[in-house]
Order: sequence, then C-alpha cells, then structure tokens
Amino acid sequence: MLKKRLAVSVALTTALFTFQSWAEPTFKADVPQEILTPDQVETGIGTLEFFDGLPSPETAAKAYHELDRMRATQAFLDAMPAASLYAMCRGLESAGVVGPAVGIFEDLYNARSLLLTPNTTTVYVFLCTDLSEGPLVIEVPEGLLGALDDAYFRHVVDVGITGPDKGEGGKYLIVPPDYEGPLPEAGYFIVETPSYRNWLFGRAFVGETGLDATVATIKATMRVYPWDERDTLPETGFFNLSDVKFNTIHANDYHFFEEMKAVVDKEPPGALPSELLGLLASIGIRKDQPFEPDENLRKALDEGVAIGNAIARSIVYAPRNRDGHYFEEGNWKTAFVGGNHAFLGDEGERLLDARILFHYYATGITPAMVAATPGKGSQYALANRDSEGRYLDGSKTYAITLQAPIPAKDFWSWVVYDTQTRSLLETDQQFAGVDSKSPDLKANEDGSYTVYFAPEPPPGQDGNWVQTMPGKSWSVVLRLYGPLAPWFDKSWRPGEIELVE
Repeated sequence: MLKKRLAVSVALTTALFTFQSWAEPTFKADVPQEILTPDQVETGIGTLEFFDGLPSPETAAKAYHELDRMRATQAFLDAMPAASLYAMCRGLESAGVVGPAVGIFEDLYNARSLLLTPNTTTVYVFLCTDLSEGPLVIEVPEGLLGALDDAYFRHVVDVGITGPDKGEGGKYLIVPPDYEGPLPEAGYFIVETPSYRNWLFGRAFVGETGLDATVATIKATMRVYPWDERDTLPETGFFNLSDVKFNTIHANDYHFFEEMKAVVDKEPPGALPSELLGLLASIGIRKDQPFEPDENLRKALDEGVAIGNAIARSIVYAPRNRDGHYFEEGNWKTAFVGGNHAFLGDEGERLLDARILFHYYATGITPAMVAATPGKGSQYALANRDSEGRYLDGSKTYAITLQAPIPAKDFWSWVVYDTQTRSLLETDQQFAGVDSKSPDLKANEDGSYTVYFAPEPPPGQDGNWVQTMPGKSWSVVLRLYGPLAPWFDKSWRPGEIELVE
C-alpha cells in the first residue's frame, strides 16, 4: 500500500509540474467557477480531496462506497414491488400452495400468518402462476372481486366483479410473453402478461347463506390448470390457510437482495424495467450469474437496505407533507397518493414516494381500489396517529366515532395492524378488528358508532372494542364497502382517534 501511495504521489507531482510548465500561457481566465471542483470539499461522507479535479485515492474509495450504498438504497426502494410479489409467492409455496393450486382462507384471515394489511371480513383466495412451462387457465367463480398482478406488482387484469366477466365468472387464459402456440378464438378471456410469476388475489363476500356456503361455492366452481391439460381437466387443489403460520413479507435486511436475485433469475427479458435491471446489475445482481459481493460491497448493501427501510417507514408513518391526506386537517391518509393505481401524476411523472408507501404498507394493485364509483368496490382510510398527532400507544385507550349515516352501502370495518410487520396485530382476539356485521356491535343513540381501541374493553363496550397490546404501537384501516357519494365528495369524514386515557 505504501508503494502504491508513493507512486500516486509521484504521478501527482509530475502532473503538477507538467501543468505549471504549459498551462499558464493558455489559461482561460473567464472559466465559470461553478463548473470547477475545489481542491477540498466537506461533505456528509467526509472531506473529499482533489488535485485539479482529480480525486485522491481516498476520495475515489469514499465515492465508490457511497455510490454502492446509494444504489443499494435505491434498489431497495425501486425493487420493492418485485420483492413483495416474490415474497408472496414464496410464502404460499411454503404453506403448500404449489403449482396450479389455490390458497383459501376458509375461516377468514387471522393473525397467525404474515400478510400486508389484509382484511378479516371477506374470504381470500390466492394463487401464483409459473408460466415458464406455458399458459395457465384460471376459471373464476361467480361473484369474486380480484385482480392479477405481474412480477413487478403491476396490474395485469381485474377478475370477477370489476373484470371482463363482470362478476358472472369465466375462463381466463393467462399467456406468458414468449408463448408462440395457438390460442382459442372464443370461450376465454385471453390475458397476456410480461412475466412468468403472477399473483391472483380474490375476495368473496360472505352473504346470507353464510361462510361455509361461500367457501363451498368457490371450491366447487374455481379451477386452475395448464392450458395443455384443458382436455383432461385435472383436479384443482385447495389449501385452507386460515390457521397456517407462513410469511409473505419481503426482507428488510441483506436478504432482500437475495430475494431480488431469485426474481431476476426467474423472469424472462422484459418482465422488469430495464432501468431497474441496470440498478441491480450495478450492485452485482445479474441473471444467471453468481451474486457474491465482496466485503466492501456487502457493507454498502447492508447500509443501503437499512437506510432504504428507514426511508420507507418514514414515508408510511411520518410523511413530511400532506399530499397523502384525505382532508386539510387530521390524520386520515390514503394508500394511493395521487389517486392512480400505477402511481402516475398529472404530467405522467412516476410518483416514487407514493409507490414506496403503497408497496411497503399494502399489497394487491387494481384500478378498482381508486375508482370513484359510488355503491361499488371499496375505499380505505388509514391512520397511525391520534388527534394530537402522536403515534398510537398500545397500552392506552382510544375512541373513534363514525357519525351517521355512514356512507357504506354494504358494510364497514376497522382492522388494526402491527406497525412492525404491517400485518394483523396479534392479540387474544380472533380477528384484530370489528365491522358493522358484528352481532355484538352497538350503535349510539344518534345512530353513530363509537369503537374503542385498548388492551382491555371499557365497561359495557365488549362488542365495540378492538384489543391492542402494551409495548407495541399500531395503525388502523377503515374500510367502506360499497362507498357512497358523501365519502367521495368529502361531505362525510370519520372522526379522529381520540385518546381517552
């Protein structure tokens, strides 16, 4: 190292002598100072030193480490949608949902597994595709509400009520990008996707016939099978996931990059944005090549993902502006900042912070979640602070009141989430929430509803109580199913979360 530095010193001395011998007669006195690099610059990564714009060895080393760390941070933030969908499919596989099979929450969703901000009132059905072997047929049952998202968590097609079958059910033929075989002219909704791995999520509403009948209908009418087995119609496997412990959430440490390596290796050209592939390649993640970062790069990756995680959590829980708030005052926010499912602004710009917020906090992309269609679909409002702007404390008692009439044609619900995992807060209650269908829920005399969030129920409020946990914070989501005009024109709004004691 000493010899190397000596050689550099000699080279710099030679350069200095050479510059002084010929530069003076041709020096341009009017060179703008703003285009020049000073000999010394103080920065957040230390002092940077230059000779005539040439970085010293120490400065170059600092610059490259910072470049690796910056790209690692940006890779975490930009690749999050792909890592999230990969983690979803990996989690389903770990629970036994492998191949053309369907995971179903026959007893609704509870806190045994880890899933970003799920609801506890509808019957979920999940499946992941592997189109590397060819097209797949999904026979969607009547009355389902859902969508198919690709490997970068981009919307591909809605299915069910908001899809081309309009809730009547139908056959969807999912076609990979490199398929060159024949396709049917009729009888199928043909859907082309840019990726091999895709995720279908559906929700079935429990009607008057009850939960068991809803589940039985799904299992009797939903089928999944390879296109080339359409003549034999193999049986579709269903796996009850309600009490299974499994994880569908991407890593927040170095393992994130290993998850992304698996995504890059799996997907065909064009499945991921080229800019993202370039970003990943710059930190050593390339298709079908070893990912073996050296000690310096590994340190930069560890630092980058830690910073990226802090950025994502700040965007979700501590926003620096009110762009994502529903109202001029208060703490109710939307998961779709900008009101666009593709996170595009009015001028076509990508709303990067909006994309980070959604994919770090939630899952499942469809235009139906942002469509202003009174009486149809669902709308969501989320909060993680009380009326005074303080984070929510699981050891304290809070109350929220919804004034009547509540603008939900079908029903409304509250669900509480763990701020660490963004999944259901695990408590002694079976479901971390309460909804307007709950048999023990009581209205106030004026028709409004007050719900309490606390470790123990206030006296006489067992049916209006959602349990929280001392030592943990929490966030909450209000869901309006069949939202009505007063929600969209903001003539109605939920009350703020008030600290009781």
